[in-house]
Amino acid sequence: MLIVNEMTLFSRRCLLRRVAFGVAVAPLALFRLSTAFAADGPLLNTADPAAKTVQYVEDASRAKRASAGSKCANCALYLAPTGSAQGPCQIFPGKQVKAAGWCSSWAPQM
Repeated sequence: MLIVNEMTLFSRRCLLRRVAFGVAVAPLALFRLSTAFAADGPLLNTADPAAKTVQYVEDASRAKRASAGSKCANCALYLAPTGSAQGPCQIFPGKQVKAAGWCSSWAPQM
């Protein structure tokens, strides 16, 4: 015979409440992480190996492969607000790129 006491029911209820609370708060936590990801960081150095891999330049007009009008400011991976001179990029976590820059990972905004 299985005996279920009040303490066991309380523990299950408590666990279910905590799980429900965690599920409700998870989107907020993810938003905070994305905000931290986009926080101010140092400017990306063009000599950085990651920058060289994607041919990053601080001035899109100097990029040989850049199509007319493509620059970091109008790239889907650029996370800074419109009009800023520099901002975070998803390609380079923790670093900022120039809005006038360009790299081979440039993708049009949707």
